[in-house]
Amino acid sequence: MKNLTIMLSLLIALAFVSNAMAVMPGKTVEFPDGAMGKVVFKGDTHSMKQGMKCSDCHPKPFGMKKGSFKMTKEDHGKADYCGKCHDGKEHFGKTVFSQSTEADCGKCHQKAAAPAAAAPEMPPAK
Repeated sequence: MKNLTIMLSLLIALAFVSNAMAVMPGKTVEFPDGAMGKVVFKGDTHSMKQGMKCSDCHPKPFGMKKGSFKMTKEDHGKADYCGKCHDGKEHFGKTVFSQSTEADCGKCHQKAAAPAAAAPEMPPAK
């Protein structure tokens, strides 16, 4: 029984650690299906290197469980979510880009590249 308790404790601890370390430097999380293209959240720009702590964003406004976060177009400009930092003001010692400036949209939203047109077939050589 003691071994079972230890094993269960280790499995639970591993589950929590893997969730907490989901977007470390060098990793990304992608949010698909947006009209503006998928949003790519980069661990390299949202980490301790920038002076951030996990608790700055988790569990509020962003839940830790995969799939728990949904943002609507109406939420986009609110300071409750990405606007907490991305409002063009200084945060964590530097000015971050605004989420309300259209020129900055591509920093998070990535539209799929249009498929390349097929090359026309060449007639056989005579």
